[in-house]
Amino acid sequence: MTLPTTDALKGIYQTSMIIRRTDERLLSMLAAGQARMTYYSPRGQEVISATVGALLSDDDYVVTIYRGLHDHISAGTPLGPLVAEFLGKASGTCSGKGGPMHVTYPEAGMMVTTGIVGSGLPIANGLALAAQMRGEDRVTVCNFGDGASNIGAFHEALTLASLWKLPIVFLCQNNLYSEHTAYELHSPVDSVASRGAAYAMRSVTVNGNDPDEMWAAADEAIRHAREGGGPTLLEAMTFRLRGHTYGDGGSYIPKNQMADAVEADPVPGLRARLLREGLSEADIVDLESEVDRVVNDALQFAIDSEEPDISELRTDVYSSEVFA
Repeated sequence: MTLPTTDALKGIYQTSMIIRRTDERLLSMLAAGQARMTYYSPRGQEVISATVGALLSDDDYVVTIYRGLHDHISAGTPLGPLVAEFLGKASGTCSGKGGPMHVTYPEAGMMVTTGIVGSGLPIANGLALAAQMRGEDRVTVCNFGDGASNIGAFHEALTLASLWKLPIVFLCQNNLYSEHTAYELHSPVDSVASRGAAYAMRSVTVNGNDPDEMWAAADEAIRHAREGGGPTLLEAMTFRLRGHTYGDGGSYIPKNQMADAVEADPVPGLRARLLREGLSEADIVDLESEVDRVVNDALQFAIDSEEPDISELRTDVYSSEVFA
């Protein structure tokens, strides 16, 4: 079992802080009326994506869902154009036409963000199949939530991935709530990973907020896929520290459950670990100051960017236009 070095943990913390600071700024802009969008905060789930991102190569693929800011950043999507896309600006990764729920940036392997629960799984299979058929050294990581495990596309995708031994990691970020419904109220099984047995697929459940567990499990799953061993269903247990979407106060979450989750927030926990492993407070403050600079620059780039021109309405919609 491989474990992250202190340098790797420092990188995971830095990425996690970029995600968190960006999330905080976007929430602040929404609250102040400075931005308009449908926004799904990934707060509490940062360590999962930051760890996986540290293990992927530049050629690997990532597929995610509408709660995807942490996956976008961890995959290497440049922050300025990413935030610009969230704000609907012309300098965004999709010229402002995709928004938070449809981010793509193939240059970093960020291939698809889907707005429909479960719809990314068969798309991810297609990417993995293409890599397999071309003989490419390329792994696809498909992120989804616990609610997607009840969608038909989940079962169809896992069946074919196992049958064809596709180089893919199905990463369920199980935050215990499918929109407003607790896991135990929408699933008849104790864990998402237990469903993998039906597809003869190696399946693992880990504490996704623990960088050691997450690193070891993700590293093994990615290696297994890269070496031709086929797919893994990796269930990373976590908790979202915000409501389902901006404006949702989370009243359906028991107060003691939320309090316990806030107390166990993985990002401050990782900071404390770095101090125990020998980093000085000054070192970490310097890192955090650099994070703030990067995030501030990205937000300013996005804010200063132009709105899309009206001519963009049909661009990328039709291959050619013929009007009578």
